[in-house]
Amino acid sequence: MDNKSNPKAPKKFHLSQRHHMTIPWNSFIQNDNLPARKASLRERASIVGRIGIIMLSCGTGAWRVRDAMDKVARKLELTCSADIGLISLEFTCFSNDHSYTQVLSLPNTGVNTDKLNILENLVKNFDDDFSSLTVRQIHNIIDDVQKRPKQYSPLISGLAAALACSAFIFLLGGGIPEMICSFIGAGIGNWTRAMMGKHSMTTVASISISVAVACLTYMCTFKIFEFYFQVLAQHEAGYIGAMLFVIPGFPFITSILDISKLDMRSGLERLAYAIMITLIATLVGWLVALIFNFRPADFLPLGLSPFVVMLLRLPASFCGVFGFSIMFNSSQKMAMAAGCIGAVANTLRLELVDLTSMPPAAAAFFGALVAGLIASIVNRYNGYPRISLTVPSIVIMVPGLYIYRAIYNIGTNQIAVGALWLTKASLIIMFLPLGLFVARALMDKEWRHFD
Repeated sequence: MDNKSNPKAPKKFHLSQRHHMTIPWNSFIQNDNLPARKASLRERASIVGRIGIIMLSCGTGAWRVRDAMDKVARKLELTCSADIGLISLEFTCFSNDHSYTQVLSLPNTGVNTDKLNILENLVKNFDDDFSSLTVRQIHNIIDDVQKRPKQYSPLISGLAAALACSAFIFLLGGGIPEMICSFIGAGIGNWTRAMMGKHSMTTVASISISVAVACLTYMCTFKIFEFYFQVLAQHEAGYIGAMLFVIPGFPFITSILDISKLDMRSGLERLAYAIMITLIATLVGWLVALIFNFRPADFLPLGLSPFVVMLLRLPASFCGVFGFSIMFNSSQKMAMAAGCIGAVANTLRLELVDLTSMPPAAAAFFGALVAGLIASIVNRYNGYPRISLTVPSIVIMVPGLYIYRAIYNIGTNQIAVGALWLTKASLIIMFLPLGLFVARALMDKEWRHFD
């Protein structure tokens, strides 16, 4: 007997089978007349948790998420305790002799510095602008932030990656042919990743396919240049530049910063995620290189004086950082601020290596330290989140070339050579967040202490 012939029969609902179900936040609202500060514990806790999980979705570290949740909780006269991971958080809010616990999770992780900037301003002004509103009004405001679309289309994201990677390859020592091929390869590769992201493709698939597309595009473009324009075969060394757009700068940096603040769960999860992306990208790049018989080699000398190289490193560093910032969905003003910071910090790092006997890892520390100090000053001036300025500024310092050479040599059973490159890369990667930590400790008294 169907529902039509028996009106008392229960109706059947067909729900899409999703692993991560949407939370009906409006169901927590019980009273539309009371200000949020006077609302029930359950209603106030829903605001705290929602702000925390959206901030986590922007790619920021556990310390910043917890700090934002604590600030909102205090304004709502709550005490909050949170345990934060890469894509999930568990928190409990206390009020008088009652407590309320929620467990929240995300379907995926990513970076969105534009949304992060809006959320930080919301938290900063919560007491003045929002605590007197009703719970429904606050959730409506958070709805607008959560549904805010990305500022840039896949085409613009592709062009940003093209700009960043072509600048990156020049800073590594590449010339015009390598820069052009990297521009085309990285642009098409990141456009592919952005299009797959729009269709909610899993991270492993999007990284693998976009890196393969980028490397194949570079190599096909290079073969055309080699055939029609007699470009030397040695210029093939720049193909590493085509896949540098997948460098997991945010999880790498925030993982060490979280570990330094003893947020071990978040730090280790982020580190594992960053290593996974790096391994997938380098292994795919290695497999494609084997098909074309490309081998990592030193770049041909550019034949420029040290002074000219220094002058060219400034705009190249700016373009690289600016491109990465756009990929992270920063506003143009924020991206330009990060670009200026990166131009100074990265050029300083490279000049320290070239003009002194300082090891690359030590130079990376001082470059990151300068980036962190300047970002703190800019933060006080215009309020941009420090992490939105510092991470793009030092992503360009991440030794993607070293990591690739390590995987390539290990894959060809040259274990000793691969281990040497991996050691060099690991030292630089560890010193980059250490420089940011020192800068933050010097400029931020809250970061220096625990309470």
